[in-house]
Amino acid sequence: MNSVEMLKELEMARKKIIEEMHRVIVGQDDIIEKILIGLFAGGHCLLVGVPGLAKTLMIRTLSKILELKFKRIQFTPDLMPSDITGIDIIEEHPESRQRNLRFVPGPVFANLVLADEINRAPPKTQAALLEAMQEYQVTVGGKTYPLEKPFLVLATQNPIELEGTYPLPEAQLDRFMFSIYLDYPDIEDEKKIAEHQVFQNLPEVSTVLNSEKIIQFQEMIHNIPVSDFVVGYAVNLVRNTRPNNGKCPDFVKNYVNWGAGPRATQYLILAAKTRAGLRGDVNVSIQDIKYVASSVLRHRIFTNFTADADGVDSGKIVAKLLEEVPEAT
Repeated sequence: MNSVEMLKELEMARKKIIEEMHRVIVGQDDIIEKILIGLFAGGHCLLVGVPGLAKTLMIRTLSKILELKFKRIQFTPDLMPSDITGIDIIEEHPESRQRNLRFVPGPVFANLVLADEINRAPPKTQAALLEAMQEYQVTVGGKTYPLEKPFLVLATQNPIELEGTYPLPEAQLDRFMFSIYLDYPDIEDEKKIAEHQVFQNLPEVSTVLNSEKIIQFQEMIHNIPVSDFVVGYAVNLVRNTRPNNGKCPDFVKNYVNWGAGPRATQYLILAAKTRAGLRGDVNVSIQDIKYVASSVLRHRIFTNFTADADGVDSGKIVAKLLEEVPEAT
């Protein structure tokens, strides 16, 4: 199958996935689109939203549609690294009485891992997850165990309750391709949600893809070419988030302590390529960069006290940059 045929197949698969998702999930089109971009780009996603917005249901439903092994980890302050990665246990042979160590894999050994309320876990546990996210492997007892691909961490974070939480370190935040903010549904969608009973059995969904096909699509997306013009815009956009860049706008110098690093540029381009691929196109445009810019940059820009006092957050910084940074460089 050539690239053109694969692109058409991916475009059709996207439509079917969204159709199946909407059998269970009401609305949330933009969120579903960005999760699919993260999946086919091979990038982890951080979902930030108040409880009750169907984050867990959305991810569980997606795992069924894609026939992926799904595991949910509820993060708590007493969660240990071995609770995620797995542990070595001593087994005794019933006849020889010889004792051996056997590795029991933890819940991170899945294709789709839901890290629920990730900021509730202590730093040591977050570090164990960080290795899995970046290296696609875990180390237990001095031995390294590879994770099966595709491997995607979808972490959730409650922006309201901060008591008893451990803020994610910048190094771990940077490993998330997207930070996706979930808002309340609009009035029409909320009416549809209200019509469903809380404990009503959910509709069954059909399988659209499997892990082998997803890996093929991921490899194809990485090979989609991007013009120098689009690359130049992405680089210019990221560089303008840095206050030490003499050419950045004044509001960045006034409100930002630290801007986004080079990984942000890589993720901008990869996410834009994936969005183009999902619509069956190889023409990656600046509009694709702009669509993913907020989700890629928001958690990589760190504002100062002046921004806090003026009510300016990183999302507003990105929105203003998209207005001011010229497309032609």
